Amino acid sequence: MAFFSVVIPLYNKEDQVKKTLESVLSQNFEDFEVIIVDDGSTDASFSVVKSFTDPRIKLFQQKNNGASSARNFGISKSNSEYIALIDADDTWNNNHLEEFYKSIKLFPQASFFCNAYQLKLRENYTHNATYNLQEQHKIQIVEDYFKASIIHPLAMTSGVAFTKQSFLDIGSFNTTISSGQDIDLWIRFALQKTIVFNPAVTACYDKTVPNSLSKKQLRKVKYEFLNSYKEAEHTNASFKKYLDLNRYAVAIHCKYHNDTEVLNKFLKVIDPESLNAKQRFLLKLPNFTLIGLKKFQLLLIRKGIYLTAFR
Repeated sequence: MAFFSVVIPLYNKEDQVKKTLESVLSQNFEDFEVIIVDDGSTDASFSVVKSFTDPRIKLFQQKNNGASSARNFGISKSNSEYIALIDADDTWNNNHLEEFYKSIKLFPQASFFCNAYQLKLRENYTHNATYNLQEQHKIQIVEDYFKASIIHPLAMTSGVAFTKQSFLDIGSFNTTISSGQDIDLWIRFALQKTIVFNPAVTACYDKTVPNSLSKKQLRKVKYEFLNSYKEAEHTNASFKKYLDLNRYAVAIHCKYHNDTEVLNKFLKVIDPESLNAKQRFLLKLPNFTLIGLKKFQLLLIRKGIYLTAFR
């Protein structure tokens, strides 16, 4: 039995999956299996994966049911105690699983493990994610996941590992949520299980991929799911702030796309005290000004300068 099962959902990533899989297979820590679930791809993704001959790879196919369904299926086929996830358009550094192994050996009682990661903001430009932690340089148990995640979240889909049993305990990925299923899972882990953070930067999240929140229906789905934890947020101040910041992020997308219907729903539930002055200012701007500021942000990124409203 391998120490890790690496689970990859695959849907129409023929141009990216080869690089992703190469980054997985080049890990320093070699005791793992790779479970790839092709979720009804209509391009050559399946053939690209079939071209790899590494015996650790197990390839499955299913009808298109979404990434969460593919991940749940892949985990059900795993043979390891520990699961590591990666999306088919992200990459790992070769120390990724090695750093998870270090964290597990230090804190074997923990259930959920996060490595630090980079954000790919454009071709050949990455920026390290920033976390709200007092101690930035040691592997540690996270006392308050929500407080630690108010700038960038500690958990990123391609930067987490967890025990298979704890994943089953908290109910797996919720396949009824069509946008934000990963955040929902991290929330349930944070509310119920012990989380460990490792400051080693080992993964890259590609933010150049188009954001699904350009679709109004998915913004509505995000609204419903971010307002489904009423009891917990009323008794946990840092969780309330975390949810408000996630609501803010979707509200900005609403304003950017001139979606006043969903925007007004968010504005009714966001506590302004949860936001910083910069965020409150941006929420008051008209659509055309926000679009102009977004273009300016992209211009700065091209010059190697990354500004965010979350700090």
